[in-house]
Amino acid sequence: MSAAKVHGTWLSAPATRAVMAALEAMEPGCARFVGGCVRNGLLNEPVDDVDIATTLLPNEVMTAGTAAGLKVVPTGLAHGTITLVAHKQPFEVTSLRSDVQTDGRHALVVFTRDWAQDAQRRDFHLNALYADAEGNVFDPTQRGLEDVRARRVAFVGDASARIREDYLRILRFFRFSAWYGGGALSPEGLAACASEKAGLAGLSVERVWKEVKRLLAAADPRAALAAMCETGVLALCLPELAGTQARALGLLDTLIEADLDHHFAADPLLRLAGLLCASGAEAAERLATRLRLSRAESERLLAALKPETRMVSYLSPREVRRALYRVGVGPFRDQVRLAWAAQAKAKAAPQWRALLALADSWQRPALALTGEEIMAAGAPAGPMVGMVRMEVEAWWIDSDFPDDKLAIVERLKAVVQALA
Repeated sequence: MSAAKVHGTWLSAPATRAVMAALEAMEPGCARFVGGCVRNGLLNEPVDDVDIATTLLPNEVMTAGTAAGLKVVPTGLAHGTITLVAHKQPFEVTSLRSDVQTDGRHALVVFTRDWAQDAQRRDFHLNALYADAEGNVFDPTQRGLEDVRARRVAFVGDASARIREDYLRILRFFRFSAWYGGGALSPEGLAACASEKAGLAGLSVERVWKEVKRLLAAADPRAALAAMCETGVLALCLPELAGTQARALGLLDTLIEADLDHHFAADPLLRLAGLLCASGAEAAERLATRLRLSRAESERLLAALKPETRMVSYLSPREVRRALYRVGVGPFRDQVRLAWAAQAKAKAAPQWRALLALADSWQRPALALTGEEIMAAGAPAGPMVGMVRMEVEAWWIDSDFPDDKLAIVERLKAVVQALA
C-alpha cells in the first residue's frame, strides 16, 4: 500500500457504504474499489460509476448481498460480475480474475484471490489501482500512481499482448489518452496499436461507435485523433473519411478551438459532423448505416450537413428567423458551428456568436390560420385546404411572420381565388 489516499463524496455515500459493508461482513478486507472511480478520484475529476473488486467468489457475493437486503442481479456471472443495488444505485462487483484463454473479444477466466494477478490482466496502469473502504490506495503494478500523476496512458505489461486479449483496447488507448493523457502518447502503445490494428475488423460496429463517440466527447481529443490517423486506426474505424482525413482534422481543429475559447460543451455528434464535412452527406449516410447510429443521431448528423440556407456570419436577423423556422434551433446551431469552423480564417467570432444568441432567444411563431377559416374563405374540404395553407404560410414566412390577422386573411382570400 502507498501513502496515497482517494477522496470524494462517492466514497462516503450511504449506497457505497452499504455495499462495502455487505461484502466485508462476509470477509473483512475482501473488497476494494477499482479502476475509474479510483483514477478519477485521484485526479479530482467526476466519478460516474463505482466498481468494486473482491476476493469473494460470485456466489459468495450474491449471498452477501442477499443477507444485507440488497438487490442482487447476476449480470455477468460467467465472468464473475454481480450487480448489487443499494439505495437504487447499482454497483458492479467482480471477483478477482486471471485470463486462461482469449480470442480478441471474449476471455475464459479463472477466479483468484491475488490482487496483483488481477491487476496484470487490466488494460492500463492507471486503471489497475484499488482503494479500500477508507480510500487507501493500492498499486499492485507499481506504476499506476506514477502514471496518474504524469497523466500517462500505458498498457500493463506487453502492449501487443494486452491488445490481442481484446482488440477494443486499441480504441480505449486513444480514448483514455484523450481524456486522461497529457503530452505525447505512449510510443509503445502507439506501435502496438499500429501493428495490431487489423484486429479491429472483428469488433462489433456498436462497440466501435461507442468508443469513437466517447473519444469525441473529450474536451480536446485532437492529439489522440491525429495519432489514430498516423497509425492507420482512424481509416479503419471511419473509412468514410478516405481521402479527406487531413481536411477533416483541420476543420475539427477549429471546431474544438471554438469549444475551448468560448466554453462550449464538447459535443461528439457535432464533432463527427465536422469530420464528415469534407466527405459530404452521402458519406455521412453510409457511416450512420454502417455504425448503426440511433435514428435521432442519424437525423441530427444529416441535418447538420444539409443546410437549406447558406451559412455566413452576416446573416440578417430576418434570414436567421426564416432559417430557424424551417430547420429548428438544434440543426440551425449545428449548421452555424460547422460554417464557423469552415470559415475560421474570416475572424468573425462575434458575428457567429450573435447568430447562436439569436437562435437561443428565438420563440417559434404560429400561423394564426385554421382549417375552418380556410374553408370559410371558399376552399373545398380535402387536399385543397392543405395546399392553401402552404401557400399562405410561404407568404407569411417571406413576410417575416407578421402578427396581423387582417393581413393573413387578405392573403388567404387571394390564394383561394388564385387556386379556384
